[in-house]
Amino acid sequence: MKKTREQISYNMSRVKNKDSDIELKLRAELWNRGIRYRKNATDIIGKPDIVFKGKKVAVFCDSEFFHGYDWDNRKNDIKSNRDFWIRKIERNMARDQEVNESLEADGWVVLRFWGRDIKSNCSECADLIMKTLNER
Repeated sequence: MKKTREQISYNMSRVKNKDSDIELKLRAELWNRGIRYRKNATDIIGKPDIVFKGKKVAVFCDSEFFHGYDWDNRKNDIKSNRDFWIRKIERNMARDQEVNESLEADGWVVLRFWGRDIKSNCSECADLIMKTLNER
């Protein structure tokens, strides 16, 4: 069944930009390990999902669609409103790179995890965060 523009618009308006399932899962894993953090720090470029200010570690939980996972293959899957979505997702990808470069230039370590990795290997993602924190 094809959705109307209004239905699509409503669905897209419900997409969260913070406290998504993948963020909650990773944060719960860190919290259960006794690791404390800040979330969605607005005073840091890119508003990282999880922040360790003292150690200068920024963690982003990226959804596959909006951040362009396997983009060269996946962009062909977009069937409706292609110009809009391709331009939007490619801009998101460029912004992610700009944020990484800016934070790294300021001495931050940037960790980015795909949603699929958090869902299937959350403990490994948390292990990498802990390893990075211990090295700082």
